[in-house]
Amino acid sequence: MTENDFVPLPYTQEKSEGTIRWKSPSNIALVKYWGKKKHQIPANPSISFTLSAATTTTTVSFKKMDKATKEFSFDFFFEGRPKEDFKPKILAFFERTEDYLPFLKQYQFTIESSNSFPHSSGIASSASSMSALALCLMDLERELNPGISSDFFQKKASFLSRLGSGSACRSISGSLMQWGAHDEIEGSSDLFGISYPYKVHPVYQNYHDTILLVDKGQKQVSSTVGHNLMHDHPYAPTRFAQAHTNLSQLKSIFANGDLTAFIEIVESEALTLHAMMMTSLPYFVLMKPNTLEIINRIWAFREASKKPVCFTLDAGANVHVLYPENEKEPIYGFIQDELLTYCEKGQHICDRIGLGATRV
Repeated sequence: MTENDFVPLPYTQEKSEGTIRWKSPSNIALVKYWGKKKHQIPANPSISFTLSAATTTTTVSFKKMDKATKEFSFDFFFEGRPKEDFKPKILAFFERTEDYLPFLKQYQFTIESSNSFPHSSGIASSASSMSALALCLMDLERELNPGISSDFFQKKASFLSRLGSGSACRSISGSLMQWGAHDEIEGSSDLFGISYPYKVHPVYQNYHDTILLVDKGQKQVSSTVGHNLMHDHPYAPTRFAQAHTNLSQLKSIFANGDLTAFIEIVESEALTLHAMMMTSLPYFVLMKPNTLEIINRIWAFREASKKPVCFTLDAGANVHVLYPENEKEPIYGFIQDELLTYCEKGQHICDRIGLGATRV
């Protein structure tokens, strides 16, 4: 598919007003996407677990205006209050998607959003929030053109989400989502995410992700800036090749349930992500001392107990502790006993694999 496939034909129906609500989850990448080209195209493919507890619920109320305007018309509220500092991001999203959603300037929108996790908790909400907004707008387009198939709806929602936040395209469905063209993954695309199309061993079902909130402050370097620093990064070609190799290796690992090999790739990916940050120009460090303390304690516990627990990291200090359902009790006990002391006020989120966004 190309971008032109998402430009709609003239709509067959009219809709004067209404309200649509979607709840969309965050996701945690196992193979990381770091570095992008124009139009939110990833420099390397990635794959992620879709989560279930860390979600954004977005309500879009719309009313058709007497005539289309030259500007986009919308108000934004976060958890019941106007949120002016988020409006530029929505404006940029509308500008990027106008060719694919030509009705945007025909309506006045009221957008209301809330998260299931505390605001400024250090959990990135761009994936869940932008995918929820994209799904609401796709739902409106489906009312204007009822002939849209379910498969096309999913692909275009992911495509639009990507234009708001790259990783958001992996939050539409689940439980494993792959994004970025890869020679060995049928149907993979730079334009949208797909549900992983191959065999997945039962051990990866109901996989747990306990998110340890090490640092809830604003990141010193935004993800957008970090991605851009990959353009002239001396190790970028090697990193992009590594991501392709790891995705190839995961094909058999997902099929046969080899948790030792799974852990090796997932932790290597997390550390490589931060190594890219520490070796860019300008260089920066987003991990905190407690991040490293948690990592070392996970390694020590895994060595002593032989339990298949591992960590991964996003572009920040927080730690995602991953482990299978059948090891929940001993591993969560370890988290409570040894790791929560390194979180801000012991705060953490108990999450697990989910199936994607839902209309509510």
